Amino acid sequence: MADSNTPDIIYTKVDEAPELASASFLPMIQKFAAAAGVTVGTKDISLAGRIISTFPDYLSEDQRIPDDLAALGELVKTADANVIKLPNISASVPQLVAAIKELQAQGYKLPDYPETPSSDEEKAVRAKYDTIKGSAVNPVLREGNSDRRAAAAVKSFAQSNPHRMGDWSADSKTRVASMDGGDFFSNEVSATLPKAATAKIVLETAGGETVLKDGVSYPAGTVVDATYMSASALDAFLEAEIEKTKAEGVLFSLHMKATMMKVSDPIIFGHAVVAYLKPVFDQYGDKLKDLGVNPNGGLGSLLEKVQGEADIMAAIEKTMADQPPMYMVNSDKGITNLHVPSDVIIDASMPALIRAGGKGWGPDGKEHDTVCVIPDNSYAPVYDETIKFFKANGKLNPATAGTVQNIGLMAQKAEEYGSHPTTFEIAEAGTVKMILDDGTVLHSHEVQAGDIWRSASARKAPIEDWVNLAIDRQKATGYRSIFWLDANRAHDAQLIAYVKPILEAKGVADKFEIMSPAEATKASLETITKGENTIAITGNVLRDYLTDLFPILELATSAKMLSIVKLMQGGGLFETGAGGSAPKHVQQLVEENHLRWDSLGEFCALGESFKFLADAKGNEKARVLGEAVDAATQGILDNDRSPSRKVGEPDNRDSHYWFARYWAEALAAQSDDAELAAHFAPIAQSLAGGEAAILAELAEVQGKAADLGGYYHADEAKVAAVMRPSKTLNAIFG
Repeated sequence: MADSNTPDIIYTKVDEAPELASASFLPMIQKFAAAAGVTVGTKDISLAGRIISTFPDYLSEDQRIPDDLAALGELVKTADANVIKLPNISASVPQLVAAIKELQAQGYKLPDYPETPSSDEEKAVRAKYDTIKGSAVNPVLREGNSDRRAAAAVKSFAQSNPHRMGDWSADSKTRVASMDGGDFFSNEVSATLPKAATAKIVLETAGGETVLKDGVSYPAGTVVDATYMSASALDAFLEAEIEKTKAEGVLFSLHMKATMMKVSDPIIFGHAVVAYLKPVFDQYGDKLKDLGVNPNGGLGSLLEKVQGEADIMAAIEKTMADQPPMYMVNSDKGITNLHVPSDVIIDASMPALIRAGGKGWGPDGKEHDTVCVIPDNSYAPVYDETIKFFKANGKLNPATAGTVQNIGLMAQKAEEYGSHPTTFEIAEAGTVKMILDDGTVLHSHEVQAGDIWRSASARKAPIEDWVNLAIDRQKATGYRSIFWLDANRAHDAQLIAYVKPILEAKGVADKFEIMSPAEATKASLETITKGENTIAITGNVLRDYLTDLFPILELATSAKMLSIVKLMQGGGLFETGAGGSAPKHVQQLVEENHLRWDSLGEFCALGESFKFLADAKGNEKARVLGEAVDAATQGILDNDRSPSRKVGEPDNRDSHYWFARYWAEALAAQSDDAELAAHFAPIAQSLAGGEAAILAELAEVQGKAADLGGYYHADEAKVAAVMRPSKTLNAIFG
């Protein structure tokens, strides 16, 4: 059970644009909820908040804050959980270091992040910081599987108001490049444990045995995988692709997930930096090492550390001029695809490129065909098949396209996203073994120095819950339903052995198909092109990738997705969409006081949260609030009240005013609860009557610089002043 003081709904405190939007929107939510006797509180899962809570011993009493992530991790294991989770930073090392520096400048005496720890104290500090890196939040909170789809109102609006799509041509040179061996996909082995077991992971070398990890425990029925990527095969692949790209005369780009895959992908990213600058590393490798260069941190970090080294800078410029031009994050500022590992996140970058007709921005500020390098072949076929489909059939028409919904296996750190503690860069050649407590060698790989070895797992209860969730969703919709599982992949074969018996026992095997990701991609694109709908039932990584790919093609954004996590102990977690473009939004706000973040995902989650509360606690007033949220969301769409991208036009704050007004008007007009109708009638009148003054006050602040008092750890008073500039609106909400 939750603590009696736990609010009815938890609204997470996060980072960047979603958190700025909360400063405007959350007070409105709390005001409306109070009328139904519903309390809405917050828990801090921001990057800065997690850093501060991890190092209390370094801080003064007034600077310390509780570990809200740990508290939420316990709450989501109860039936009382009702959490609205906004997108938070999954920190790469450069982001983590920047956040630490900002906090230190604000007077927090935090230790530096030790890039190369030597003392025991530095190793302990590094270990603590490493718990904050990457996807540290999602595995803790996701104690259930994922049901993601476009809300009916959002899909209808997208069809009535189709967004622009880039044109595809059959002779486009854009393609996906992946390893054809030596990668995680080709080296994977997998087994389902017949009984509970504890494992240790060891590296056996000529010099003896090193324990990489001990005491890894698994309940009975867990699917346990092991695999590795060959460093030499990776390097050969990257060098060959760079040469091939140069010959083709197109852009070179790398697409990774260095945030969620916080151990393996930054290492792969570093290999790409070295491959692209190979002549520089060949000539100056020792000097670069002496200067503290770590290629895993990206080209941006490298350039900072070699400033003043004229010979190295000249070699870098010459090499970059000789290499194929690079896909740019920001061509105006010279920020390349290889600058920062967290700048190019595959699930956002690939759909954006595909939506643009296969074009990426080059150093010349123009669009070009692009080679999309995705080293591991596990999920690259999804993007490869998508590109081939559009080359053959032309761009998708959002006005007539059907939809792809998703049921995703993610509970209890399922699959690769739970592999961080069991991923290792191998120090010397030998054999990595997973040995069970009864002495059984579960998995074994011969490895070389520099190889990346990892193990992932998926537990029985989440797998069975996932299959049953898919059955429920198919029954509710009747849509074509496909399990994206490759019988020729070791892990997927183990999942298929779970899926088929459950479908047969429930008598629904004829309502589902099982296809490899490549086959399922083609089938899904064919289905939605005909205007029909499908459900993609996928593992954890594909859940992430597809719930950006299809929404960006269908809706222009994935931030408007309805994302419901039915927690396995009976609670609810309501996620609000993607935050990948949030940094650019903050930059625009600081420069122009215009926030283009669209809170539609928050609106969708809020309605579901209230209705879930009504079902869980028997609070019918909460149901009325939730249904009125749906009406307000429809009002935003029907009346085109979403934020504009351009300064001087309506932004996030305007959309919140209109949402509050439509919400109040819906509550005043409903007949299910006379008390609520009477309460909100004067509020609706005040919001309507104050329209001219409110919109003028919101418009007046745009076009000027905005001071937030920090990026990762902003000043709450300054943020409130920026995000709530309308005196008239503030007076209505007290």
